[in-house]
Amino acid sequence: MGAVMERNLLFTMRFEGTRYHGFQVQRNALGVCEVFQDAVERVFGVRHDVKGCSRTDTGVHAAGYCVSMKTCSAIACDKIPLALNMHLPEDIAVISCEDVPRDFHARYSATGKEYIYNLHNSRIRDPFSANFCYRMSYPLDALLLDREAKGFLGTHDFAAFQAKGGDVADTVRTVTGFTVAREGETVRFAVKGDGFLYKMVRIMVGTLINIGTGKLVEGSIPDIIKSRDRSRAGKTAPACGLILNRVFYDN
Repeated sequence: MGAVMERNLLFTMRFEGTRYHGFQVQRNALGVCEVFQDAVERVFGVRHDVKGCSRTDTGVHAAGYCVSMKTCSAIACDKIPLALNMHLPEDIAVISCEDVPRDFHARYSATGKEYIYNLHNSRIRDPFSANFCYRMSYPLDALLLDREAKGFLGTHDFAAFQAKGGDVADTVRTVTGFTVAREGETVRFAVKGDGFLYKMVRIMVGTLINIGTGKLVEGSIPDIIKSRDRSRAGKTAPACGLILNRVFYDN
């Protein structure tokens, strides 16, 4: 039999980020990528280089994280998730695998992302949601926050919403959707955009929380954006409530 031509595979995976220092490989800490590559090596017999769709912060979760990888393996796509999951821990799972064009790149081919932030709005802690929600007892008005969130929509320079340590020169991004809704004791923030700066989603959520608690005045988001001043925006909401929900690609 002849050699198998190189393929480009797209994996979609889920992970609970509590015990990981983000997706990316870390020199002195455990990242999701290292664990995934360990499983790849067991299944494919080669420690393939993989391309993640984005960096994630320590403790952040993912419901639809995407990874691309080139390989000469002939293993059928429908067999790969089960094979990899046999070698992955309980807090990481590959949910799909598909062949994609050779020039596809999980990060650079992405046209947008959607993040969900969950806040447990209760005076009583819930042990079952502690790793997945930020809890605060102050009663938040989700309808007010939903109205205020619309101030983020559009194409703007979001320098005021980039945490220290961000290393990109171009801080202009487009936010295409931002909703806030209450489901029982959970206040859920959902934001879509073409890309996000370092800790940008968590700072936007923190700014909305400050508006909801009266620490910032209503209607202040457009002025904060124009200021490009990080000190005027709200606190950075904790990582535990953040989930990378979906990555968007053409077709």
